[in-house]
Formats: sequence, structure tokens, C-alpha cells
Amino acid sequence: MADERVFNFSAGPTVLPIEVLQEAQKDFLSYKGTGMNVMEMSHRSKTFVDITAQSEKDLRDLLKIPDDYKVFYMQGGATLQFASVPLNLLGSKGKADYLMTGQWGEKAVKECKKFGAAQLACDTKATKYTTITDPKEWKLDPEAAYVHYCANETVNGVEFHYTPEVGDVPLVADMSSNFLSRPIDFAKHTSELQSLRHLV
Repeated sequence: MADERVFNFSAGPTVLPIEVLQEAQKDFLSYKGTGMNVMEMSHRSKTFVDITAQSEKDLRDLLKIPDDYKVFYMQGGATLQFASVPLNLLGSKGKADYLMTGQWGEKAVKECKKFGAAQLACDTKATKYTTITDPKEWKLDPEAAYVHYCANETVNGVEFHYTPEVGDVPLVADMSSNFLSRPIDFAKHTSELQSLRHLV
């Protein structure tokens, strides 16, 4: 069977070990002998609550998430968060800085403009989103409610290999495409994957 496997290295889905797929297959009709699939369970059942508790523990262990951060499991991915971030973080300041280095950052800017001012502290559209401007050239506003960046722009292959230094302004990261690929410096971020002082 291993010889027939196709390895997908595209952005998004990826190859999984055969053992993982076999375990999922075994549990698909009756998760751990419960007689039902996880998707059929009540989210209030002991089994499902145990699954989410173990999942959070594993995530905290892997990423070394500080105790003062919450873990939320939410639908919609980064696209939903493009609206959630300004709705929750703009506040009375009404403006935020965006490091627009790709199409996902551009979508986040567009969504923010529905609720306030999305200031382009960095805009690499003229390069067809193939570079990240030198941080010395960024036009950061110390009065911005937050600074938003997409850590890995999958469409054109631009990735931040460092955490942007933005002073005292809260930093928000969209890490939906490189999540769990490397350690995260939580101390430098207000939020990861776009949420309020929480990890999504």
C-alpha cells in the first residue's frame, strides 16, 4: 500500500503517516468503542469533552502556550478572522497597521476597511507579492490599535522567518498556513491566528 501513496506537498493539506490514517479509519464508525463517529457525538458528551481537553493539552505542550492564553477552536479559519480581528481589536482607535505582503494580507486589509482604517505600513503589491520590505521602510503608526501580518503567504510563497518588531503596538499574526511548523514567540504577539489575546 505504501508504494501506491501519493505525497501532496501543496499548501494546505499534506501527507499523513499511514498509521495515523489507519487509526482514523478504525475509529471512523465507532470512536474508541462508543458506537458512533466523533462527528455524530454531542459536543457536551464526556468522550467529546475528553477529546478537546487532550487536544488542548497536546497543543499547549507542543507550542509551549503560556497559561495566560486561551485556546479557542473556531470555524472559518483565517478568512473569518479577517473580520473578527478588527471587530474586536480596533476599539476607539479605529485604525490598524497592516503588513500586506500577499493575497491573504490583502484580503485582511479589505475586511478591516469595512470597520475602520486599514493603514498599509508595508505594501509589496508592486513586486507581485514576492518580497517582504525591509522593516526599516515600514510606516508603523504608534497609535494603531494593532499591527497585522500573515506569517506565510502561500499563493506567492512569501514567509516571515522572524517575528516583526512593532514596538508597543499589539501584534496579530495569521499563521493558518504554517501553524505548528515552528515555535511561536507568544510574548511578542497579542494574538496568533487572529484572536483576542488568545490562540485560535
